[in-house]
Amino acid sequence: MTDIRDDRAERRLEAREGGRVIGRIDYFVLDAVPAALVAVHTVVEPGHEGKGVAGALVGEFYAIAARQGVPVVPLCPYAARWAGRHPDQAPEASPELVEKARKQLAADPRER
Repeated sequence: MTDIRDDRAERRLEAREGGRVIGRIDYFVLDAVPAALVAVHTVVEPGHEGKGVAGALVGEFYAIAARQGVPVVPLCPYAARWAGRHPDQAPEASPELVEKARKQLAADPRER
């Protein structure tokens, strides 16, 4: 059974199985008004690909944002594709918000 945990201090949403991390989304919180959660990378460990781990992570990432009342900016290509396939769960971020996220990512190497 996979457990998904948000490690906000490390800026990672982790999928764990048997205590081991089998997938993650690296993200940051946008320093803007409105704030947003920005997905940068989605990674699934070898041997766990094709089992729905990445999709579960991105779905939970959007659910967390919805519970917090903030948008998601999917800079990660996988997260962006997932959002395109699930528009009912993944409202599109405004172009202005996407640009702010790109600028913050470029300006702060800790975000990569």
